[in-house]
Amino acid sequence: MRIEKDTMGNVEVADNVYWGAQTQRSVNNFKIGNIHMPQHIIQALAIVKKAAACANAELGVLAQDKKELIVQVCDEILQHKLDDNFPLLVWQTGSGTQTNMNVNEVIANRAEVIRGGTLGGSKYISANDDVNKSQSTNDVFPTAMRIALCNLIEHSTLPALEALKTSFQHKHQEFANIIKIGRTHLMDATPLSLGSEFSAYEYQIDFGIKALKNSLQHLRHLPIGGTAVGTGLNTPQGYDQLATRYINRLTQGQYIAADNKYEAMASHDAIVECSSAMKQLAVSLTKIANDIRLLASGPRCGLGEINIPQNEPGSSIMPGKVNPTQCEAMTMVCAQVIGNDTTISTAAMQGHLQLNVFMPVIAYNSLQSAELLADVCNNFREKCVDGISANRENIEKNLNNSLMLVTALNTHIGYYNAAKIAQNAYTKGLTLKQSALELQLLTEEEFDAWVKPENMI
Repeated sequence: MRIEKDTMGNVEVADNVYWGAQTQRSVNNFKIGNIHMPQHIIQALAIVKKAAACANAELGVLAQDKKELIVQVCDEILQHKLDDNFPLLVWQTGSGTQTNMNVNEVIANRAEVIRGGTLGGSKYISANDDVNKSQSTNDVFPTAMRIALCNLIEHSTLPALEALKTSFQHKHQEFANIIKIGRTHLMDATPLSLGSEFSAYEYQIDFGIKALKNSLQHLRHLPIGGTAVGTGLNTPQGYDQLATRYINRLTQGQYIAADNKYEAMASHDAIVECSSAMKQLAVSLTKIANDIRLLASGPRCGLGEINIPQNEPGSSIMPGKVNPTQCEAMTMVCAQVIGNDTTISTAAMQGHLQLNVFMPVIAYNSLQSAELLADVCNNFREKCVDGISANRENIEKNLNNSLMLVTALNTHIGYYNAAKIAQNAYTKGLTLKQSALELQLLTEEEFDAWVKPENMI
């Protein structure tokens, strides 16, 4: 063990880690569950610290050699060389102060070792005065939240959604000429093509993608430079704009220094909007997955109109049973995303005056939603959608057996006479043609000319 110091006194810290006193206090004081602060946040904080050091050095408030040491350690964090040094849990101070200080302490201590010093000794670089220069947790942590979420959505979630949309587009085209019976209220309705049915899924995802992309516009406004309450106290002139430019250089992003840092720090409406778009996608994907498992139900005693890939045995007791497991995984993820949105909404409404102190839980849930959606869309596409085929025999049987083809007769013999044909056919177990001829409401030639599914779509 070694002794580390903070404003409250001495703290014992293991001599094989780079964190310091404030991190250790958090480890000691918050033993709640086992959910650690996401690495996405740690990585984003490293980006912010690197950008801040570069901006401070350029503005003449940080020595060049200190800047270079800070940048070197930030690069090590970004290369995942120091991952074991970030032990803190999500359930901590609501501002994320302890995670911000965890990063500051690791950078300061690691820098001391790089320059030939020892852990626990006097530090050339101060966690607060150098690494945290021109910053407060209150502007740095929400900045990191936004960078982490934007980065994850842009590089993982959106590409996975685009690929899934493309897969449904291919199925839309592949199934364009397969006519099947439609269903409303889970009851027989008029025909459509199987391609048209799949086109709805393509468009649902497309609208969800647009909503998610639109939410990123607000999310890209960073509160960096607001420091404690949004005024920018203790920052040099132009720091926020310069630090944002460095962040963009490091991330290839399109971030903007927020015009009103009070809004960006005291509220998390941008993440609420983003989470709402992810919830919209979860609602859409639930509907899609449920449709697919209904259409694939059977294989002999359900609808059985499509075949889905058989990936693994489905039962420990029923030999040969195969289940729609990818649909089940998808809908479970969607339930989690919808639940996360409720948590995010509840947490985001808890901003009081100049700060919201529910930031770690907002960060964790929003990042989990984005990551789960990316993973499940990739999995669902690869293990289910790409392998879907049409069961033409069942589709044809269901189409020809449907009483709702009678709708084609409405404009020829009227709604009520058409209803008589359908009801008589249902009661007596007749085909529509047999019923129509028995009731003498039209001839066989008229029926054949007017009741053509291909003309009804």
